[in-house]
Amino acid sequence: MQSQSPSLIDRLAGVPVIPVLEFSSADEAVHVCEALVAGGLTALEITLRTPAALDAIKAVAAALPQACVGAGTVLTQDQLHAVRDAGAQFAVSPGLTPTLAEAARGAGVSLLPGVATASEAMYALEQGFTFLKFFPAEAAGGAPMLKSLGGPLPQLRFCPTGGIDAAKAATYLALPNVVCVGGSWVVPKDAVAGKDWARIRQLATEAAGLRRMA
Repeated sequence: MQSQSPSLIDRLAGVPVIPVLEFSSADEAVHVCEALVAGGLTALEITLRTPAALDAIKAVAAALPQACVGAGTVLTQDQLHAVRDAGAQFAVSPGLTPTLAEAARGAGVSLLPGVATASEAMYALEQGFTFLKFFPAEAAGGAPMLKSLGGPLPQLRFCPTGGIDAAKAATYLALPNVVCVGGSWVVPKDAVAGKDWARIRQLATEAAGLRRMA
């Protein structure tokens, strides 16, 4: 029962921070993602929260073949197929339903499903997922919660997302069951509005310098 590419952890483990992104246009997406990749963040999560999201995924995947482009806020089978067709290499969901778990099998794109509790993590494991998004990370108990889950569920690895900034990222990355973290702090809205790509690149460079210490 394969629901997740075994190489997904390998592809994302080399980048400590996955920027969680939303864009108003494909052009904006390419400029921002060029800055992020230049700064060393080569895994990108473009969320389906705006009408431009699919166009943004397609444009970034074409412009930056060296990047690992993912799609966030994937909720349905149709969305899973749409982001795959747009060029996404992985999809991220805030939770996991039986329908979405079934759709992920053989979909041609690896799913990183969200969990917030031990029961949800156990369900995801039953469905064939061993690499999970811990969401919303800070609201769901933060690093202490993830540390606690490591005892009874040592086979699981996580990408915590939600309420994480640069300072908190280091705490999560120190945990042995954390592969990477997701966050939006590397792309401030005022920097995007002002087209300050240099600032975004600098923030990406700083984030790329964070490393797991465990």
